[in-house]
Amino acid sequence: MPELWAGTDAGKAEHHCTVIDADGTKALSRRVPNNEDELLQLLGDILDLADGAPVTWAVDLNAGGAALWIALLINHGQRLFYIPGRTVHHASGAYKGDGKSDAKDAFVIADQARMRRDLQPLQTINEIAVDLKILTARRMDLSADRTRAINRLRAQILQYSPALERAFDFSNSKAALILLTGYQTPAALRRIGRARLAIWLKNHGVRALNTAKNTADAAVTAAEAQLTVVPGEKTAAQMVHTLARQVITLDEEISGLNTLIEGRFREHPDAEVITSMPGIGDMLGAEFIAATGGDMTAFGSPDRLAGVAGLAPVPRDSGKISGNLRRPRRYSRRLLRMFYLSAQSASIHCPQSKSFYQRKRAEGKSHKQAVLALARRRLNVLWALIRDHRTFETLTPSPIVRAA
Repeated sequence: MPELWAGTDAGKAEHHCTVIDADGTKALSRRVPNNEDELLQLLGDILDLADGAPVTWAVDLNAGGAALWIALLINHGQRLFYIPGRTVHHASGAYKGDGKSDAKDAFVIADQARMRRDLQPLQTINEIAVDLKILTARRMDLSADRTRAINRLRAQILQYSPALERAFDFSNSKAALILLTGYQTPAALRRIGRARLAIWLKNHGVRALNTAKNTADAAVTAAEAQLTVVPGEKTAAQMVHTLARQVITLDEEISGLNTLIEGRFREHPDAEVITSMPGIGDMLGAEFIAATGGDMTAFGSPDRLAGVAGLAPVPRDSGKISGNLRRPRRYSRRLLRMFYLSAQSASIHCPQSKSFYQRKRAEGKSHKQAVLALARRRLNVLWALIRDHRTFETLTPSPIVRAA
């Protein structure tokens, strides 16, 4: 039996697998439940069909509902490729028939794996990388929830007390959030007064006495600036109380997650190498491992990694138009964010990065362009450090020797 190609259109409850030979002729087409026993049966049947010939597998998901199927294939030493669903969607237009079905998608996946030579094989993902992917994704969700809650909190306060809304930076002041769990309206703040409010804050978690006094003073000053009661104040104040408690709870959960992420990241063999780069701490390092899997061999070259991160422009030439470079349409925004933030920090604190950034600015580039150029340069450096497993060393300028 010649070589076979098996494409799987993955789903939550069921997968559809289609097997083709070297001529593109369909040898098997089957829908199977997303259960271990049925998937192992499918694997065995296809290997029996191959009768010792190699089988190349392809799937349109690399996580989620396809995780069990991927793990089974990798654990059985099978050669597996990942073909993104968007690629399958565009490629299906070149096949006969306008209809869409799981069987057709599985056939397209198998046929693309048969014809293409630019696909990267899926490999076993490091357990630490999987954990960091889960933890950092949860942290991003919580951070988004916190931002929404604070925006809503400010909108509610603005509705009945603009002065109180302007008095604090609620995204960075825990004391202001604690204040709102007890006192939300100008009238309530005026009644308790500065001295008693400072004591109340001290007794409810504001440890520094000066912070408690300053918070109380700012709150009462804002309250004294408005005597008018706006319609809806009572209900809005209740919402402010709820939102303030919600933000405090989110802060506690995010803090706990930070500890988990930092601890798990430090267990990765490349953690010391990654954080030796100026501008990359434990959190950004964890984002890097989560986004890349921690295995640089999966990308093949720093240029490939730069393309995935959106740091390598692609040509958009047509006709007489040439040299028209644009950021790729599909790239990892998490990875781009990680490199951009680290480059922005390094442009301030790292002498080499600062010099490179200033040179780009002198060439007429904007701040954003200069930071992106620096990020691209730093990606090459990080790649080399991980490849050689050595830490970053800051170059010190050679002393100037003056002639006698």
